[in-house]
Amino acid sequence: MNEQNLNHENWDEIRVAYHVARLGTLSAAATYLGVHHATIIRRIDALEARLGSKLFQRNPRGYNPTEAGLELLHTAAKAEALLLQLAGNLKGRSETVSGDLVVTALGVMSPQITPILVEFGRLHPNVCLNFITDDRPLQLEYGEAHVALRAGGKPQEPNNIAQSVGRFPGTLFAHTKYVEKFGLLQNDEDARNHRFVGHINPEQRVPFQSWMTKNVPDRCICYKTSDMRGYQDAIRAGAGIGFLSMWAGTDNPDLVAMRPPIPEWDTMIWLVTHVDLHRTAKVNALANFLKQKLQSEYLK
Repeated sequence: MNEQNLNHENWDEIRVAYHVARLGTLSAAATYLGVHHATIIRRIDALEARLGSKLFQRNPRGYNPTEAGLELLHTAAKAEALLLQLAGNLKGRSETVSGDLVVTALGVMSPQITPILVEFGRLHPNVCLNFITDDRPLQLEYGEAHVALRAGGKPQEPNNIAQSVGRFPGTLFAHTKYVEKFGLLQNDEDARNHRFVGHINPEQRVPFQSWMTKNVPDRCICYKTSDMRGYQDAIRAGAGIGFLSMWAGTDNPDLVAMRPPIPEWDTMIWLVTHVDLHRTAKVNALANFLKQKLQSEYLK
């Protein structure tokens, strides 16, 4: 056989020729493959022309493989066995909770997500968890993560499945040292008499940002940060008043809620998986575990 031609071979034609050689007749191969016998003839003729070699001796009783046909039969049988073994291995792997699992979320969610992931790892010791905290939404369609936890509006990426996990409430917090010096926030009008922590590039779609824009003059935003980690650190250090989720604010005994949470400031949490991986055992197990734990312990 011509090796250069074989490298560019149409593997559907090889598969057809293999089953003709294995079964001995066009009709048997056509029935097995679910195609018309004319298709079988056309593909064998094309393959023989491409290879420049006769694969079969035609006779009324069937197709007898030539020496070249026997070589194809032997090699293709090995290839099919390897492919069947690979398919079995991949199916078995997809049905077990094992291997790498990459989870991504905002860094500010780490104190709540990390204990859940650690518990999941104890239940499934054959899993290696990778937790990526990033303000940039990782792209599941490119394999950057298996499971993503997103905050805000419903993710709209095509081919991703977004499940609503729940809402986390939030409000304005300040450190006790700030309260000792400047007092509590009495009402919306009193905001102009206080100091606030803000963002260098505020996201207008964030629920509390419209309140900030309406009630807090620029002169009162005395400390700005570029990310949520720095924003939380500034509030905890006493730089001013800022918005935190209830789980982040009440976790620190030195922080004081400056007003009760209001529904308009709730933030939706979404659990996102890619459609191709959503039903694999490990992704499905982790997604269900995260959802159940977050709903029972943190969200409403």
